[in-house]
Amino acid sequence: MTEVSTNALFPETFQGTAADIAGQIGLMWELIKAPLIVPLLRAAVYICLAMELMLFIERLYMGIVIVLVKLFMKKPDKRYKWEPMRDDLEIGNEGFPMVLVQIPMFNEKEVYKISIGAACNLSWPSDRLIIQVLDDSTDHLIKDLVEKECLRWANKGINIRYQIRENRGGYKAGALKEGLKRDYVKDCEYVVIFDADFRPEPDFLRRAIPFLVHNSEIALVQGRWRFVNANECLLTRMQEMSLDYHFTVEQEVGSSTHAFFGFNGTGGVWRIAAINEAGGWKDRTTVEDMDLAVRASLKGWKFLYLGDLQVKSELPSTFKAFRFQQHRWSCGPANLFRKMVMEIVRNKRVNIWKKFYVIYSFFFVRKIIAHMVTFFFFCVVLPLSLLVPEVEIPTWGAIYIPCIITTLNSVGTPRSIHLLFYWILFENVMAFQRTKATFIGLLEAKRANEWVVTEKLGDALKNKEKTKQTKKPRGSLFGDRILPQELGFAVFLFFCGCYDVLYGKSQYFLYIFLQVITFTIAGFGYIGTIVPS
Repeated sequence: MTEVSTNALFPETFQGTAADIAGQIGLMWELIKAPLIVPLLRAAVYICLAMELMLFIERLYMGIVIVLVKLFMKKPDKRYKWEPMRDDLEIGNEGFPMVLVQIPMFNEKEVYKISIGAACNLSWPSDRLIIQVLDDSTDHLIKDLVEKECLRWANKGINIRYQIRENRGGYKAGALKEGLKRDYVKDCEYVVIFDADFRPEPDFLRRAIPFLVHNSEIALVQGRWRFVNANECLLTRMQEMSLDYHFTVEQEVGSSTHAFFGFNGTGGVWRIAAINEAGGWKDRTTVEDMDLAVRASLKGWKFLYLGDLQVKSELPSTFKAFRFQQHRWSCGPANLFRKMVMEIVRNKRVNIWKKFYVIYSFFFVRKIIAHMVTFFFFCVVLPLSLLVPEVEIPTWGAIYIPCIITTLNSVGTPRSIHLLFYWILFENVMAFQRTKATFIGLLEAKRANEWVVTEKLGDALKNKEKTKQTKKPRGSLFGDRILPQELGFAVFLFFCGCYDVLYGKSQYFLYIFLQVITFTIAGFGYIGTIVPS
């Protein structure tokens, strides 16, 4: 067979010297652009526009529903039976149900006193309340401190139990499950869960428990998180904006329309019978709270969200802690969706509309599509379209609909409206991490069950600032904070922006360069609180 010459495969101009490399790359780009790049990019644009429309319709639907709820729907104490818990001289405290308070902990040196103290100050008869501190700490010094704090409150007459395990099997879900197996818990009807940084008001139980006592169909009463450190830095302000929308709109809409929403893992009261009927706590994903909520809902139980039942908590203020938290919050729901979607479809106890809401709205659009369209459209497809002028993105898809979605997202935190544009840029950066985590969860890849406890600083930073600091070596700080992938995206976007300046007509380079700055800041770790050594 005759040998195929090099000239038959490549144009003669491709075989130049090193000085011609740029020209050869340009020629190769022109050769593959029309038959390959343009069709692929055009298909990606259509897919992203379809996902964007799905997200837009979802946000618009929830916006309309929340307005109708606020204007016309009765308050929770009017929709459900509610009577205050009163002391009865004849029967004493027997009229109060037994309540278990669980406080899971893991090396919570800075905040353990906060949650234990708040739980011990709850306004509930002491003989009808058991406080259970579930300490999985691996630091023996912290274990000793937590145990001494429990003993201090026990000496004041509080029924508080300090529980440890031989290993951390199942992480938080394992600790909560183990805690419910204790003999002294068998008489408890309800369990309230507070993470180590949560500080409920004394009347929390008196406001929440009556809904469970007088409405046998309710399994969960969820309170709203409020953040004591929202003003600490720009990172915490960004988180407040996202979470306020979640509580103000998503939780309220789910509670009002389908009596279903995702349990937030803390700041809520469960009926123990509902937990048992749903199969108890499971550690198959990193979102054991959502897992339990979906399973209980499929058994026919109802959930109630109380927006005015507020619990103070702490937001992660270091970028490292926030990224680990977002990985868990993005990977877990996707992994749970993979494992439960067919179980939801086959369920006979809930109607088709609730199934549709859980599968499409709760899981698919909010937990999967929202992350993917934010990252792929605004950080990949739109910048690439600047290099391929044959592919046009309609203005309504690139500007108008995203602006409406962003405006709807901002309703939860009016005080931060002036930070809206930076919030968009920041969310685009975080969408990269969330999309990676979503794919890991959907594919059940290596890090699907990675559990890293979110670091809480409490007053640690303030206390350190009061003491004399030694200068931290630059090397260790630099090495811990550099994020190569974010910096790589900054370089890619910078190239796209420069190309648009030189050859484009869209003016998108203004957005692109701002996004470059945000990716660069994130890549060098200059977001959030920098904790001194």
